[in-house]
Amino acid sequence: MAGWLLAALICLLPTAPAHADPVPVERMDVTSRPIGRFHIGRDQKQFGPLEFVGGLEMTARGADFGAMSAFRFLKPGSDFIGVADTGFWFFGTIARDAQGRPAGVENFRMVPMVDEAGQPIGRKWEVDAEGLDVEGNVATVGFERNHRIAQFRIEPGDMRAPVRQLDFLVPKNELRQNRAFETVTRAPADGPHRGGLVVVSEKSLDKAGNIFAAIIEGPDKGIFTVKRSGDFDITDGAFLPDGDLLLLERSYRMADGVKMRLRRIAGASIARGKVADGPVLLEADMAYQIDNMEGMDVWQRADGATMVSVISDDNHSILQRNLYLEFRLHND
Repeated sequence: MAGWLLAALICLLPTAPAHADPVPVERMDVTSRPIGRFHIGRDQKQFGPLEFVGGLEMTARGADFGAMSAFRFLKPGSDFIGVADTGFWFFGTIARDAQGRPAGVENFRMVPMVDEAGQPIGRKWEVDAEGLDVEGNVATVGFERNHRIAQFRIEPGDMRAPVRQLDFLVPKNELRQNRAFETVTRAPADGPHRGGLVVVSEKSLDKAGNIFAAIIEGPDKGIFTVKRSGDFDITDGAFLPDGDLLLLERSYRMADGVKMRLRRIAGASIARGKVADGPVLLEADMAYQIDNMEGMDVWQRADGATMVSVISDDNHSILQRNLYLEFRLHND
């Protein structure tokens, strides 16, 4: 569905009750350390079809900073919106150096998610936001624990309660408490799924051991599954321009530490009743600049290059880091 049409439909929905004042916006100065090498200690730039462009390790004094679980660019490679699984929205801008590499984060701020009365929600199980899609001025968010897919109007200085809830099709009893919808993404309007909204769970498995997913809006509406490969779980996803789905996956075992993987799911395999699958494009372990990689977006650079950006969730732990990594995807 075209962005303007979705926005028009949202405008016709009932609005959340007004509140006296917007909740406070917490502005933070983010200190960023540039990451020039993805493979630690090596100058290698090419990793299969992915070329490492650069990255950032981010810190800030604000107690709420971190726990970033999903994000999307509002302007390609520049202004962004995101959700933290602690119940916050976050906004900011990626600053760039003369070569176009990420150099820092500017104008960063966080806003608490609020209830119908406009009051911040302090109950973790109500605001465990994990997936995010943006279409026009509408943000669609996937929550786990209290499983739901909700839509919000994007007003960075005045984020309010959701304007509507969507039917996610997958039976609720099939969703694991802390393994539900991590991916919320919309297919290209001119692609085979014609703008359909797709959700994929982290690790809610059917009897065959495949991961529950669904096309919840669009002409191909229905439940499908994604083949689980190895011990990796799905943490985010975004459609590529050609209609394939790029999935971000994570593995953690005490003996091996954390791993990150990018897998390209064939668009043709995403269909009601089918098991979607595709090849691994990149796999990285602790020998690389990774952490608990949770969020991803795909965007087009001004020169037409397809870019892939990923972020990590530090879980507010002193043992983990907030990272932003950027790659160019080569299709030749």
